[in-house]
Amino acid sequence: MDALHPRLLVDRFAETFRFYRAVLPELAGAELARGNAEGPYASWDVAGQGVLALFDRAALAAALGTGPSGTGPALGGSDGGGVMFVCRVGDVDAGYALCLRHGAEPVTAPTDRPQWGPGLRTAHLRDPEGTLVELQSY
Repeated sequence: MDALHPRLLVDRFAETFRFYRAVLPELAGAELARGNAEGPYASWDVAGQGVLALFDRAALAAALGTGPSGTGPALGGSDGGGVMFVCRVGDVDAGYALCLRHGAEPVTAPTDRPQWGPGLRTAHLRDPEGTLVELQSY
């Protein structure tokens, strides 16, 4: 049973699904556990434990009774605000290049960040939904 895992609420489900399907196996050793590009839900596991799930924002809004008028629970916007998906990788530069090849938008190129932690290297991108992704290695 998964104790904790991020679930991204997305508006561009198919495109975001294809991005993570392409990059998660190499970045994190994750395998698609359930779902497909048609949605409304998909998840990836590593060794049987959840690492990421996608949920179509409109499908969740319908399930929670949130209408187009904005009543009901706040589901956030499609700008990815307030959320960052962090993925530890073996090689930040290779992971960054992989993500760019699969449609990520660059935010910051691979950079050494000793002020954040000894030996830390990061890169930041946005997935097709606009969620901020940090690739990191120590």
